[in-house]
Amino acid sequence: GLSGLEYRGYDSAGIALCTVNADIELYKKVGKVSNLKEYCDRRSAAAAHCGIGHTRWATHGGVTDANAHPHRAGRVTMIHNGIIENYHDLTGRFRLEGQLISQTDSEVAAWVLDAVYEDSGRDPLAAIRTFIKKLSGSYGFCILFDDRPGEIYAVRNVSPLVAAYTRSGALVASDLTALISYTKEYFVVPEGHIVRLTP
Repeated sequence: GLSGLEYRGYDSAGIALCTVNADIELYKKVGKVSNLKEYCDRRSAAAAHCGIGHTRWATHGGVTDANAHPHRAGRVTMIHNGIIENYHDLTGRFRLEGQLISQTDSEVAAWVLDAVYEDSGRDPLAAIRTFIKKLSGSYGFCILFDDRPGEIYAVRNVSPLVAAYTRSGALVASDLTALISYTKEYFVVPEGHIVRLTP
């Protein structure tokens, strides 16, 4: 799927895999998707039943492995396509200055969702609804929660998302080219709607 998006140009790629033991493992690498694949092969990436991945074009922060997606924050692992315009305000409001590993608006968003998730009693749908009300900007998010193994959540505003269900499971992507080799049946996720993907 990530290889299908290479035509858009990017500077790094990464994946987060939910393993059969319900752990989430991150693999991130600057450069081409082939660099990420080699890195995963060298580390013997764990057997997984679901995951999220992203090719990044730097808008906030330099081209580094730390700035590559996915970002992990507490119980949340997230990829983000778009720009969060009020990330400075959110950094202050949620007191994130000392815990950020990257220089990205996306990691800020992940920490905000983690805080909201705890406040919601760890209800993914309620947390995402509250979370998106706090954001200014464009986004297409794909989200894993540590305590919801096998589930992927997605939501968008302006940034595109398409979803599909195949014999192999559910898929979501920012571009149909990532899905087309797996299925011809898909739908565009309406803005502000939350999609929950399961096998």
